[in-house]
Amino acid sequence: MSKKYKILISGGGTGGHIYPAIAIANEIKSQFPDADLLFVGAKDKMEMQKVPQAGYAIKGLWISGIQRKLTLSNLMFPFKLISSLWKSYGILRQFKPDVVVGTGGFASGAVMQVANWMHIPTVIQEQNSYPGITNKLLAKKAKAICVAYPDLERFFPKQLIRITGNPVRSDIATSQSVKQQALQNFQLEPNKKTLVVLGGSLGARAINVLVANNLEFFKNQNLQVLWQCGKFYFNEYKKYNDPANGIQVLDFIERMDLVYAAADFIISRSGASSVSELALVAKPTIFIPSPNVAEDHQTKNAQAIVDQQAALLIKEKDLENSFKPIFQNLIQNTELQQSMSSKFKSLAKPNATKEIVKNIIELI
Repeated sequence: MSKKYKILISGGGTGGHIYPAIAIANEIKSQFPDADLLFVGAKDKMEMQKVPQAGYAIKGLWISGIQRKLTLSNLMFPFKLISSLWKSYGILRQFKPDVVVGTGGFASGAVMQVANWMHIPTVIQEQNSYPGITNKLLAKKAKAICVAYPDLERFFPKQLIRITGNPVRSDIATSQSVKQQALQNFQLEPNKKTLVVLGGSLGARAINVLVANNLEFFKNQNLQVLWQCGKFYFNEYKKYNDPANGIQVLDFIERMDLVYAAADFIISRSGASSVSELALVAKPTIFIPSPNVAEDHQTKNAQAIVDQQAALLIKEKDLENSFKPIFQNLIQNTELQQSMSSKFKSLAKPNATKEIVKNIIELI
């Protein structure tokens, strides 16, 4: 009789940590339907909704990150940390996992640290080209570290590194096959090119300002726009929603496969999960990295793709002067579009999630 695997997965705070965690869980379930899976996240973060929606149980820790300025939340951090470590111990003792998988975020840090103390094997899944502080601290005790970018020996023990790529949602890989469905779903005109704008699950102010200022310009280029402005900004930008004139403003997109299938051009943040998904999709892409993330890792993620001539990058501070000429050149230059797309496609790792699960199961 085969062993029933018990696997605890922790990651959250942002979509960039949550969606890889869910993708890993889905792959484990598809290979081992009777596996027992449990998630651990931060109590007031989006994983507490997203994980149950995906069909998995989750327990929440009282934990949050440290703010850069002095706040009440910072003064509470030591208490939150002790509470989270203690609760993690209780969860691990009760669930008795064979392995703990961390995809990043403070909740992941607490539960992985306690797993190390309890000698439960841990696997780190690092999405970025520049690791966060939590994963750097946890790395020495991990049994395997699954990464998406080369040259991470600077931060992690070389013998633990497995270059697997980042886990992506399984429907993304088939997105082109649903182009017709995508056009119907968003009621797009088939004879017009579509620009898709993605600012991450919560939205990105600089990208929203850019799009709002250039709606007339996009119309003059005969483009229709699917603009995901994010939940934080929807009330501010929904006034621009004008489907009759080819402008659709959306707060959040459930069916990313349809959005990617509909896209001819993409403007996006460069969080690690987004970059990995976009490599599979391989549409001409302009990255606008967030400058407000630890170690400026979004710029580093995007630069790794730009160095291969597979995408374009514009920094937020350069948008006003650079965006129009760069974008116009891209949409008018079919040779550049084709070259970028084929190079981007060559960087994709469609079997990343399977590779990660293989490493997890090998440990057990």
